Amino acid sequence: MAYTISTGFAIYFVLWWVTLFVTLPFGVRSQHEDGGGSPGTDPGAPVASRMGRKLIWTTVLSAVIYAIGMAAYYEGFLSIERLSKMMGMPF
Repeated sequence: MAYTISTGFAIYFVLWWVTLFVTLPFGVRSQHEDGGGSPGTDPGAPVASRMGRKLIWTTVLSAVIYAIGMAAYYEGFLSIERLSKMMGMPF
């Protein structure tokens, strides 16, 4: 069974969002940790979130994970038959 382009984009899109939520907390410093902050703001609010850098890292990491997954699929490591056999479920 071959994936269509739309299926590949859908899988990559979901993987990209999961990877984004993994990369969001890295490198964030709160106003409380930085020692600054405006009056009336939450002390846990980030000083600089650096979203551009995180979006680039998310894209790169999700592309690498997607490539590994697709290579494993085309080599037969992620076939439905093999995964169902490993889980003890009849196919």
